[in-house]
Amino acid sequence: MSRPVNHPVPPPPVFSEAGAWSDVGQGWQPLFGSFRGRGYSLEWHDFYAKREIDWAASFHPGSVELCLNLAGHGFVECQKLRTDFAPNTVGFYHRRAEALTARRAAGEQHRFLTVEFSCPFLAQHLAGLEAMLHPVVRAAVENCPCERVSGSTVRLNASQQQLIATLRQPPVYAAAQPLWYQCKALELAVTFFLQPPPEQELFCSRQQRLAQERVEQVIFLLKQNPAAPPTLEALGKKIGCSHFYLSRIFSAQTGHTITQHLRQLRMERAAELLQAGEHNVTEAALEVGYNSLSHFSAAFHDTFGCCPGLYPLKLPAQKPT
Repeated sequence: MSRPVNHPVPPPPVFSEAGAWSDVGQGWQPLFGSFRGRGYSLEWHDFYAKREIDWAASFHPGSVELCLNLAGHGFVECQKLRTDFAPNTVGFYHRRAEALTARRAAGEQHRFLTVEFSCPFLAQHLAGLEAMLHPVVRAAVENCPCERVSGSTVRLNASQQQLIATLRQPPVYAAAQPLWYQCKALELAVTFFLQPPPEQELFCSRQQRLAQERVEQVIFLLKQNPAAPPTLEALGKKIGCSHFYLSRIFSAQTGHTITQHLRQLRMERAAELLQAGEHNVTEAALEVGYNSLSHFSAAFHDTFGCCPGLYPLKLPAQKPT
């Protein structure tokens, strides 16, 4: 009587995120690290999305990923909780075995840096800080059921935007890069994953939080009516601080002035109107608060690299694939 043959069970396929970015070519660039080897990896993304991209396909199972988003819109969603990424925002999310839902918008230039941490790496290096961790990160470290997206983002300030540029071109010799990158990865984890109780909040942290909240208020008020926004003095009165201080903290937090931000809002709105095809150039200019067509055309060209009469037929940011 012959014995049954036990065929070896093939190992599960090794997860790879390369397929998720196959359409963007060189628009996806691993910078340093290895999720399975070092426990963290940093990656740079810079591409034009001709169609909506399934971003979730790049998230490793058992990871917490931090996304520092410079340009383009996207979201990460799990059940009823959703985190929306706008330009110059940062947020994070946790993938367990099952996939999340995440998309990157079509018709936009996307530029963002991700730092993906393995849960064992975070558990090792954040040991003793569990009580201060954001609930999503704490659940990931302790392998407990919890919401897997943070549900909100915060704005990147000027120094954090500069850090992204530094991470792309590390200022140290190659032999020192492993230690340097690990220190920077942990710096980002401590900056964004910890949330101390209010009574333990340091004075400088509290001041930074208040400054960020005021900047968010400015942005909200400007978005209400970019064609006829409040004056700088009126913004200061509404928010409860001097307009000189408001201008200073806005520049420190965002890397540009209130006037520059307002112009960006106006140009984005004008682009939406032109893309919809219901407004000509003159109508779009008036709609966003420009009485001078020449000034509007110059501002539009500075923002999008083409004159408004050609938009959206000519998009210099679009790259052939």
